Amino acid sequence: MEPIELARKIVNVLEDKLAENILILDISEVSDFTDCFVIATAPSPRLLRSLIKAIDEEIKLETGYNPIVEGANNEDWVILDYAYVVVHLFSEDARSYYNIEDLWQSGKIVLSLQ
Repeated sequence: MEPIELARKIVNVLEDKLAENILILDISEVSDFTDCFVIATAPSPRLLRSLIKAIDEEIKLETGYNPIVEGANNEDWVILDYAYVVVHLFSEDARSYYNIEDLWQSGKIVLSLQ
């Protein structure tokens, strides 16, 4: 499966579960460790945990892929690493603070959903 295809599947899960400010950022031209970031905001810790579970279950069911999860017990920033696609789930405050979009501004925005 192409990275952008996987990223779009993840976005579908995020939309269904009501994540906010969803973004696909293509960083393949400026990164050697992944092709795409999927970035989203979870307005509550409960929703953040729900998003982790939903993405993990749906993507595993559809593709068989298992992510490496970092920060699973964190309420501010969780990473699901699918190798060619890395998912960043943030609380509102953490997203503002880390401002990952600016750090990777040389990447190309493929999709932005407010």
